[in-house]
Amino acid sequence: MTKQVQRLDRVIIRFAGDSGDGMQLTGDRFTAGTAEFGNDLSTLPNFPAEIRAPAGTLPGVSSFQLHFADHDILTPGDAPNVLVAMNPAALKANLGDLPRGADVIANVDEFTRRNLQKVGYEANPLEDDSLAEWRVHAVPLTSLTVRALEGFALSKKDAERCKNMFALGLLSWLYHRPTEATIRFLESKFAKSPDIAKANIAAFQAGWNYGETTESFSVSYEVKPARLAPGVYRNISGNQALAYGLIAASVRSRLPLFLGSYPITPASDILHELSRHKRFGIRTFQAEDEIAGVGAALGAAFGGALGVTTTSGPGVALKAETVGLAVTTELPLIVVDVQRAGPSTGMPTKTEQTDLLMAMYGRNGESPLPIVAPSTPSDCFDAAIEAARIAVKYRTPVMLLSDGYLANGSEPWKVPSAADLPDISTAFADTPNGDDGTTFLPFSRDPVTLARPWAIPGTAGLEHRIGGIEKADGTGNISYDPGNHDRMVRLRQAKIDGIARDIPPLEVDDPDGGARVLVIGWGSTYGPIAAAVRRVRRAGGRVAQAHLRHLNPLPANTGEVLRSYDRVLLPEINLGQLALLLRARFLVDVIGHNRVRGLPFKAEELAAVIQDVIDSE
Repeated sequence: MTKQVQRLDRVIIRFAGDSGDGMQLTGDRFTAGTAEFGNDLSTLPNFPAEIRAPAGTLPGVSSFQLHFADHDILTPGDAPNVLVAMNPAALKANLGDLPRGADVIANVDEFTRRNLQKVGYEANPLEDDSLAEWRVHAVPLTSLTVRALEGFALSKKDAERCKNMFALGLLSWLYHRPTEATIRFLESKFAKSPDIAKANIAAFQAGWNYGETTESFSVSYEVKPARLAPGVYRNISGNQALAYGLIAASVRSRLPLFLGSYPITPASDILHELSRHKRFGIRTFQAEDEIAGVGAALGAAFGGALGVTTTSGPGVALKAETVGLAVTTELPLIVVDVQRAGPSTGMPTKTEQTDLLMAMYGRNGESPLPIVAPSTPSDCFDAAIEAARIAVKYRTPVMLLSDGYLANGSEPWKVPSAADLPDISTAFADTPNGDDGTTFLPFSRDPVTLARPWAIPGTAGLEHRIGGIEKADGTGNISYDPGNHDRMVRLRQAKIDGIARDIPPLEVDDPDGGARVLVIGWGSTYGPIAAAVRRVRRAGGRVAQAHLRHLNPLPANTGEVLRSYDRVLLPEINLGQLALLLRARFLVDVIGHNRVRGLPFKAEELAAVIQDVIDSE
C-alpha cells in the first residue's frame, strides 16, 4: 500500500520499559541514527539506580527521551509526541507527561492481567476508553519478534529479548532513520555471538518491514537535517566530552594524564572512557576508595603529571581533606564532581545542582579553589580544558561541576581542530631561584599569577619541602608564626581572586537592549533557560539572559551586570545556593526559582515563571 509521508520540524520520542528491556540501548541507537542523518538533537536518559529493578513495577521503569529537529534545539523537550510503552508500568509512569493527541505505541503482549495488577490497573487501558484522548497503536511487539525469529536456534526467552530491536526498527521506519549504522553496531556488539547478532538484526529488519506493510501506520514522518555550521560532527555525551577534554588538555599542556578514581554513578563513564586511550599516555587507576583515588591523583601532580580525580557528591565529601592538602601544597589538581541527587546516597541516577556550596566551602580552614561548570554535554569538553588551564597556570586544585543530566545526555558536537585549542603548557622549575643562586624557594611567587614554582621531585638542586603543615612564605620551612600564617592564607586567596582577570566577562544576551528582567543561571540549566527565554520573546516579552561558567571567582563584571536590571531571576536545581552567594556578595535581591526533583527544568515551566516576573514589574 502507498503510505503518506508527513513532514515535521521536530519530534520528541520517549522509549519506556523495564530496566531489562534495553530502553537505553534502543534510545542510544535511535539517537546515533538521528545524528548520522544530520538532525540537531538532545537526549534525556532516565533509569533506576538498581541494576535489575523490580520487573513490571513503576520504580523499575527505564526511559530514554530524544528530541530531534530540523533546526537548533536546546533541550530534550518538555513532553513527548510519541511514547513507546513496553508494558503497563511504562505506560502508567509516563502517561502524565504525554500531551493530548500524542501517539502511544504499546506492546499489547505485556498487558496481561498480572502486569496490569502490578501497577494498579483494574482494567486494560488499551481496551477501555481511558486512552481516548491519545492515538493508541496496540502492537504485539513480543509475539511479532518471536515469530520473526522462528528460524533461529534461540529459546523463546532469548527471542523475546530482541523485542527492543523490533521496536527500534519500527520507529526507524516511522521517522525515516538510516539503518546501516545500527546493523554494523549489532554485528560489532555481538561479534563473539554471531547467532545473537543475526537474530537482533533480523528483529530490527522485521520491525522496519512491519511498519512498511501494516495498516496500523498509514503515515510516516520526515524531519529534515538541521542547518549546522560546516564541519565534522559526532554525537557525544557529557561524560565522553569531558574525557576527551581531559585528553586534549593533557596533549596541549604536554603533561601525562593520571586519573585516580573510584567508580561512582554518574561519573564512572569518565574512568571507563579514559581507560581506552592508553595510546595518549593516559594512566587510569581504579582505587580501592575515594580517598585513595584523590591521594594518588595528588601524588601524580607532585610528580609532574596532570592529576585528575572523578567522583560525585558523596565522593567529594570523602576527598575533602586531600583537596585541602592540594590547596596548601599549591599543586594543580582537577576534581570532577558529576553531581547527583542527595544527600547521602540520595538518588544516584538522578540529577541535581546541590554541591555548589560544598565545592566552595566543604574543606576545613580557608581553602579557596576555582570552580568551573559546563553548560551543555558538548561544553564539558571545553570546560575540562579550561579547568586544566587554570590548575596548571595558577598551581591550584580546580573543581569542575558537571551533573547527571549533562553526563548522560547527548547532542551533536562539532569536532574542533587541534590547532584551535589553547596552548596550556607550563615550564617546570629547573634552576635555583634564591638570591644566592644556590637555594630553591618553593613558595616564591610569580608576580602576576602568584603561582609558586612547580619542581619535579629529584631535580638536582631543587630539593624542597611541601606538606599539610603550614609553610613559611618563600622558603617552605615549617612555620607556626601567626603573621606568616595570615600572609599565606591571604596569598592563597588573592591567587584565586586574581583568576578573575584571566577569564572572560559575563556576557548578556539582550537583543532589544530594553529588558528590565535578567535570567541568570549556571551549569546544566542553560538549555531550559535559553529555551524558555526564546518562548517569552516570541510572545513579545523582553528578557535578558546570562549564564555563568566560572563560579569562583566570578567574572569581574558580574556585579555590574546584576545591578543593571530591575529584577534578577535565578533558576537552580537546588534550594538557592548560587542565589545565596550572589545576594551576599553583591547585595542584589536575586529571585530564586528552585526545584529538586531529580529532573531538569522544563522550558514551559520556566517561561511561565519568567513571564510572571516580567508582569510583576
